[in-house]
Amino acid sequence: MKLVCAQSDLSTNLSLVSRAVPSRPTHPVLANVLLQADAQTNQVSLTAFDLSLGIRTSFQAEVIEGGAIALPAKLLLDITSRLPEGEITLDDESTEATGEGMIVTLKPKSGRYQVRAMGAEEFPELPVVENSEAIQLTVTALIEGLRGSLFATSADEAKQVLTGVHLTVKQDTLEFAATDGHRLAVVETTNENPLESDPLEVTVPARALRELQRMLAHSSGAEETVALYLDQGQVVFAWQNQRLTSRTLEGQYPAYRQLIPRQFERQVTIERRQFISMLERIAVLADQKNNIVKISLDGDAQEMTLSCEAQDVGNGTESMPAQISGENIDIAFNVKYLMEGLKELAASEIQMHLNQNLTPVIFTPLGGLKMTYLAMPVQIRS
Repeated sequence: MKLVCAQSDLSTNLSLVSRAVPSRPTHPVLANVLLQADAQTNQVSLTAFDLSLGIRTSFQAEVIEGGAIALPAKLLLDITSRLPEGEITLDDESTEATGEGMIVTLKPKSGRYQVRAMGAEEFPELPVVENSEAIQLTVTALIEGLRGSLFATSADEAKQVLTGVHLTVKQDTLEFAATDGHRLAVVETTNENPLESDPLEVTVPARALRELQRMLAHSSGAEETVALYLDQGQVVFAWQNQRLTSRTLEGQYPAYRQLIPRQFERQVTIERRQFISMLERIAVLADQKNNIVKISLDGDAQEMTLSCEAQDVGNGTESMPAQISGENIDIAFNVKYLMEGLKELAASEIQMHLNQNLTPVIFTPLGGLKMTYLAMPVQIRS
């Protein structure tokens, strides 16, 4: 195998796929990235797979002699990312059939590096989804949905199904939902390619979707489509020369729609950036104690006040104008949950819908993305 490629292409694609390389591989070959070079198409593909998440990316290169080999992912990335820009020649003509294994040579214009490699035949195949119709999703819809939901997934592995985003593909909408038991984010985006079959539902691990989000950010066109394939326990996202495969999460996802109240006694309209800025300042004190911030709504003054009491440290209060309908109320939240959700509500103004001080509170953007963020209040300790 011999090829000539740009340092930037090799480094960028290596950094994308190496995120699917396990930190503690169960088998030595899984610490490698599979490099395949095709002399007919002048395409080089890189694959990493930890037996749960698999990533494959491809790029153009001058392939003098085709072939495939498994290369140590971390070492190769560390070397390549530090090389100067320009062409790199990569070949394994110095492969030695000794007990020491195979050697691959990297030749940037300034030097020469040799790394030990393994045979491509040892690398496990990426799962292939058979007998599954492709569902076409736009890059824009996927990016919007992931941005507005991923942050609300649970990090607690004991709550397995909550560590993923629940994706529902309907006739002409895509719905993304995530909850960790304390908050819930639901995003509805338009599906530009209407579904011919019945609605499909799948829960995909947040880790895989974060990598998908990162890969889509490198994608060339927002109007591009991503093909989604779904099979028993496996999901595949494929577009251009990229491919991400992941196991799906088993188990019944909570009936989250039932958690969202339909009627509200109070409604508040506020300027989002000002609200977030106030929360960030008050959070400095909240962090010292228990992360709790109190919100007081004053309908007569049309004013919302944020306050925090951090015993033995100090306290803080800030107010801002708000359009308030309904009776006055004091309500408290975990400030981190509040800020994380509000940062994803893409609108200059947001609405807060609430009933009592311990019932779910809904935040929605005014105009723009159709997103619902539910946060559970906490008890105010006097």
